[in-house]
Amino acid sequence: MAQSKVPEGNESYFHDDPRKSSHVFDAELLTEPLDVLPVRPPVVFSPTASVTAAMRAMQSEHRGCVVITEDGTLDSRLIGIFTERDVLNRVVDRGRNPATLPLGEIMTADPETVPSEATIASVLNEMAVGGFRHVPVVDAGGRPVFVVSVRDVVQMLVEFFPTEILTLPPRHREGGVRTREGA
Repeated sequence: MAQSKVPEGNESYFHDDPRKSSHVFDAELLTEPLDVLPVRPPVVFSPTASVTAAMRAMQSEHRGCVVITEDGTLDSRLIGIFTERDVLNRVVDRGRNPATLPLGEIMTADPETVPSEATIASVLNEMAVGGFRHVPVVDAGGRPVFVVSVRDVVQMLVEFFPTEILTLPPRHREGGVRTREGA
């Protein structure tokens, strides 16, 4: 059985075990800085922007959240986050009109953040303890740098362990194979 190619610079995360044909996860991976994750710049809005504008941006950019800064730019301090959960729990569930509703009224103000020099373990701790799927990463001035999502962490794991994850057989259930639409 051919072993997967180890991403350059990540050889220390894999240990050969002659009893197994796959790699073993090394906890040292969790001490890596967040910049090893496949992240993108955050989508930023001001608190006066409409919920509809934020939802459209989330949809077009394939994001689960937007961040809110004092003036709607990356050059100002993070003051809130608006997520897909907020759409369900604070807009739809309450019958509010997203076209006229400003983000500042329903965002999560002063969200939990991690500093840009944080490790993968620290952001996973924030996610697990707080029940978050998105954690903003900020610089020393409190300005957003990027947002780490659970999806980013999963994508990183797939990149580090492609053979072990991507070659698993499909899980069968009554009625056939589970597809993305049914996830």
